Amino acid sequence: MSVNEAGRKGGEATSQSHGKEFYQDIGKKGGEATSDSHGKEFYQDIGKQGGEATSDSHGKEFYQEIGSKGGQNSGGNFANDPERASEAGRKGGQNSGGNFANDREKASEAGRKGGENSHGGGRRS
Repeated sequence: MSVNEAGRKGGEATSQSHGKEFYQDIGKKGGEATSDSHGKEFYQDIGKQGGEATSDSHGKEFYQEIGSKGGQNSGGNFANDPERASEAGRKGGQNSGGNFANDREKASEAGRKGGENSHGGGRRS
């Protein structure tokens, strides 16, 4: 019997003798131990690496598709509440660091595109 076969058999036997709660508990303990031994920077670094790897392996179309799905699944949070949409846009603009502060044309274009893509402003494509 190979090492791989022995490991698989052992894993199957453990799986049959322990329930879901056992695996949840050891997973939680492992996560807590990792959290205790690594700082915030560790998680920031691995998150950044994962994001970069995803970005490298997926094209623009991937992000357009998941963005569209997310918008569809949000239930149209802003479609029936223009005041809430306006507030979110204002907060987003404030938090963006003023990317459009010195480029009114770019800001106008972005607003136009956002309005066209939102389908919530009374226009339907």
